[in-house]
Amino acid sequence: MLAWCFSGSYLGIRGGARLLPRTCVGYQYSTCFKRSNSTGSTTLPVDRTTRSKAQLSDYVSKEGIRNILFCRKPNDEKVAKACDMAIKYIQHRFQNTTLFVESTSKIPPGVEPYNPAALNKPEIDLIITLGGDGTILHANSMFNTGPVPPVLSFSLGTLGFLLPFHIGSLPTALEDAFSGTATVLERMRLACTFHDAAGKILLKGARSRLLSMNEVALHRGGSPHLTRIDSFVDDAHLTEAVSDGLIVSTPTGSTAYSLSSGGPIVHPSVEALIMTPICPRSLSFRPLVLPAWSEIRLMVHKGSRAHAEVSADGQSVMNLFPGESVRISTSRYPIPCINRSSPACAPDGDEGDGLAGNADQDNWVRDINNLLLFNVSFQSSAIVFGKEAA
Repeated sequence: MLAWCFSGSYLGIRGGARLLPRTCVGYQYSTCFKRSNSTGSTTLPVDRTTRSKAQLSDYVSKEGIRNILFCRKPNDEKVAKACDMAIKYIQHRFQNTTLFVESTSKIPPGVEPYNPAALNKPEIDLIITLGGDGTILHANSMFNTGPVPPVLSFSLGTLGFLLPFHIGSLPTALEDAFSGTATVLERMRLACTFHDAAGKILLKGARSRLLSMNEVALHRGGSPHLTRIDSFVDDAHLTEAVSDGLIVSTPTGSTAYSLSSGGPIVHPSVEALIMTPICPRSLSFRPLVLPAWSEIRLMVHKGSRAHAEVSADGQSVMNLFPGESVRISTSRYPIPCINRSSPACAPDGDEGDGLAGNADQDNWVRDINNLLLFNVSFQSSAIVFGKEAA
């Protein structure tokens, strides 16, 4: 049973228009490195940890958080109850905030509907997600044409790489968010455009560019035939792939579809693009890790026997026919995710407050061990599950 105390003085933080990060807007790759001497040798970046140690105060105005959007897993009674309790807590504790939920959901008392397609929609300062990793992907889809507000994600028992906080830690996590001391990890997104055989944009308006958080896949869809896909890196022809398809993923997406297809696991702080084949008809087509500033173009080969389907973050987007292509690059609008390495975590790693660890421990390392059982042998897995080893 969830219960939070409403005692304590009001922080007195008033709302304000949302701003882009003051210290790290997008990916300024051209300024990441500097020349150290006349010989042209290159030094390491001045601060290699900027993206992983940014504070929430870099993403909101000086007036603080005003508008909060709740994004919750639908048709789940446990999530609905937790959402209602979270709304009541915020309404009591942070009284100068306006709360929103999607207009397609049941609107609780004192909460405004939010329609991402509306022309005059309010500026959101913070997104709170309740559910699994899919809920965060859905929140991304609501802001798939531009900047995303900071995301604070809560789990209700579901395991996931994108779920840093348990719902029981909501009061503590909110205190850090409103004080601006919560730390933020910028997770890369992919920007995609679709082109015909002549190179012209296929879709118009807001649909002309798609932003995805995990991956973009060009695959055979419902066709029984293998696809033939020409892949290009910065307009240089890489290879013609005969396979079920190709995946281009972010480091965040490296533990999703790409991993299931044999791709590498990449830390989310690494700036890279991962290209992974799906069941290639070749023993030498290995996954590739490319610089984040590369542009990848996947074109359905003109001799392909069928069209190919484009999907992004597990959702079907459109079909591409022979000669048509999708261009994929790093978006200048990453997703700022509030992570567990924050002052909210006890210095001794005590997890009694519902948080998953302290700032000195790499949460990603813990996640690949706990969620993926990384490199667990048959004997050690028996120990993990409390069984005697054979």
